[in-house]
Amino acid sequence: MDSAHLRPILFLLLSSVATFVSATDHIVGGNHGWNPNINYTPWANNHTFYVGDLISFRYQKQMYNVFEVNRTGYDNCTMDGLAGNWSSGKDFIPLDEAKTYYFICGNGYCFSGMKVSVTVHPLNASSPSSSAAATALNATDASHTHGSAAAPRLCAWPPAAATLLILAAAAWLGI
Repeated sequence: MDSAHLRPILFLLLSSVATFVSATDHIVGGNHGWNPNINYTPWANNHTFYVGDLISFRYQKQMYNVFEVNRTGYDNCTMDGLAGNWSSGKDFIPLDEAKTYYFICGNGYCFSGMKVSVTVHPLNASSPSSSAAATALNATDASHTHGSAAAPRLCAWPPAAATLLILAAAAWLGI
C-alpha cells in the first residue's frame, strides 16, 4: 500500500486515539494560601474539580501541614480515616478518583478554619466530545477561579493506542 492510501488511515487513527485533556492545578485559597481564619468553602464552591486535576497547598512548612481524612475527621478536626499527609509547604496532590476529598491542617489549626472538602467529578472518556468539553470546562474554570493556575497535561494514552499510532506513522513514512 502506498502512502497516499495510508494517509486516511493514519488520520482516522490519530482522530480516534488522540484525546488530550487539560488538567487544572487548583491552588487552595488562591492568593491567601493555606492559612488559619479563612473560610475555604466559598473557594471550593467556586471551582469544579475533575479526575486528573491537582489540588495544591501553599503554606509555611514550619507551622502548618495537610492531612487527607474522611468525613468524620473533617467534621471533627481529627485524624479519622487518615489517607495521606504532606508537609513540604508546597504540596501538589493528584485528584485521581471521582469522590469527595477532605483535607485538614493537623497542627490544631483545623479548628481555625484550615479545612477544605472538594468533590471530584469523573471525565467521560467514551463521549465523542469529551476531550473538547473537558478542555472547555477547564478553560471556563480557570477564567472563573482566582488563584488557579492552569497546568496543561496530556493524559497518558493506552499502550495499545500509542503502539498503533507509532506503527501507522512508521508505515506512512515508509520505515
